[in-house]
Amino acid sequence: MRARIYVTRRLPECVMQQLEKIYEVKCNPYDRNMDQEELKEAIRKCDVIITMLADRIGRDIIELNPDLKGICNYAVGYNNIDVQAATESGIPVCNTPGVLTETTADLTWALIFAAARRIVEADRYTRAGKFTGWAPMLMQGQDIYGKTLGIIGAGRIGEAVARRSMGFGMKVIYHNHHENKWMNEHLQAEHKTLEEVLKESDIISMHIPYNQETHHLVDTEQFRMMKPTAVLINTARGKVINEQELINALQRKQIAAAGLDVYYNEPEVPEEMIALDNVVIVPHIGSASCETRVRMAELVRDCAAACLAGVMPPAIVNPQVIKGMR
Repeated sequence: MRARIYVTRRLPECVMQQLEKIYEVKCNPYDRNMDQEELKEAIRKCDVIITMLADRIGRDIIELNPDLKGICNYAVGYNNIDVQAATESGIPVCNTPGVLTETTADLTWALIFAAARRIVEADRYTRAGKFTGWAPMLMQGQDIYGKTLGIIGAGRIGEAVARRSMGFGMKVIYHNHHENKWMNEHLQAEHKTLEEVLKESDIISMHIPYNQETHHLVDTEQFRMMKPTAVLINTARGKVINEQELINALQRKQIAAAGLDVYYNEPEVPEEMIALDNVVIVPHIGSASCETRVRMAELVRDCAAACLAGVMPPAIVNPQVIKGMR
């Protein structure tokens, strides 16, 4: 009997075909996220489940299948999964780190330019037929070159974003649990406190995981620390920022602009946010290049195969369950 894999949203076709040749594969037939009852039904009937970041895989779902051999998340984040419950049940939890680093850094820079130079606002203005000719004060934004870039979270993606600043003559400062020696050496970056980064940066880019420690890391007090010309970018997780306070800061022009790929209660985006001209909002597309989504799928495929074979997965977030694996 072939091993059973359930996929909660269809992966790139090349990888789906590879999986279907080897395993008994079932997939959510709808182009939408599965609800909790559908996830419960799916997990009961598979050996490995391939999940999306939007799938909440809690203890109540995990414990429905004591024979589950792996949960493979098609994302670098895994805060949607109760990792402790999976670990207690001896179930490996896998993710897709590394393969989406450069693409997410590219998207971060797209948001930096779009927000600082008012690209989306200017596009709407032009399409509406309001452009009647060059004017000295028309759509003035902010320079990027020579400014101070503040990185909050100097892991793989934060470092990749900082690396791209080299062509723009920027000063790089960052807040992280540990110093990033590569950034210090190659970018002459400075490791600073969160307060210092918020106060000194012209552009602030968030690259931290979401957990209890980072919940509302940027809140009312932190917005008060920022420059009125500051541009805030978030491609990390929506809840690391108090979304309502961000809206307030943008409405009051307490900061100049923001660029967002993630939101507090995805896929919900508040109407107050949508109404603002000084924020660029995109639908969680940090890893959305054709090449990267295939690489993510290939890594998930390899993780699922490893879980089924009882060997070390190439990307595992709870390595304490690997005892006895080869």
